[in-house]
Amino acid sequence: MNSKFAKKYRYLAYLLIAPSIIIVTTFLIYPSIQSLYLSFFRSTPFGNRQIYVGIENFQRLLTSPAYWNSLTRSLVFTAITVFISISSALILAVVTNKKIRGAKIYKSLLIWPFAFSFAFAGIIWGVLMHPNVGIMSHYIQLITRFEFNWINSGTAAFILIIIASSWRMLGYNFIFFIAALQNVSPELLEAADIDGASPFTKFWRITFPLISPITFFLLIMNTLQVFFLTFGVVDVLTQGGPARATDIVTYKLFRDAFLSMRTGYASAQSIILFVFVAVITIIQFKYAGEKVFYQ
Repeated sequence: MNSKFAKKYRYLAYLLIAPSIIIVTTFLIYPSIQSLYLSFFRSTPFGNRQIYVGIENFQRLLTSPAYWNSLTRSLVFTAITVFISISSALILAVVTNKKIRGAKIYKSLLIWPFAFSFAFAGIIWGVLMHPNVGIMSHYIQLITRFEFNWINSGTAAFILIIIASSWRMLGYNFIFFIAALQNVSPELLEAADIDGASPFTKFWRITFPLISPITFFLLIMNTLQVFFLTFGVVDVLTQGGPARATDIVTYKLFRDAFLSMRTGYASAQSIILFVFVAVITIIQFKYAGEKVFYQ
């Protein structure tokens, strides 16, 4: 019976997955193969002539201090942004999951940042923290006497793109955490209350292990999104400056490919970035995945 059913609907299954296969092939597989091909060539700015150089682009890249500085900066940026976005979303989800007045309103407001693009998040925080007209920078200077001038200060600019990116990821993480917390068995928490467990103990010993699969999933997704999708924040705010303080690898790749028109060199960067992120993901699955508790 199952064999007859499979034969009858086999072509329907192929038809249903065909759009996904076409999209993945067109926008992922083919560009990846093209980038790998171009990484072995040096091209003219308009691409009308190509010279085969073998692995020269990779050698230049791996011996470039500018690239290693950009990669190090990207790693620090990703680690801090992922930590802030996940931890803040978890804290807010735990607070709003309790029976408090106006919890539904708070939940709706906390989800809103996910509706904005990274570029729009950059615009919002750029205006709020502008050293001349930004209302938040005004109050920061008024309270702390510290001038948060991200236009001239590399450190301030780096902090700003972290804040903007973390805020943009907040809604995404909050949705998953609030859904996970609502699936935690209340009987387990009631039993812990009877045993006299403190709120922190209940969270760390019961709640957090039960939502660890969602936390692990968000760790992977946040790492990928921060690495690849935060280009918009940097582009609208700092363009890699000041003094290359925010020149993360994705923006450097864009600058080399579309501003300097070094397509072969930029293609080599994209291949190395792909391999690097894949290695990070594998490490996360191997070490962080071992700590995940599946029911």
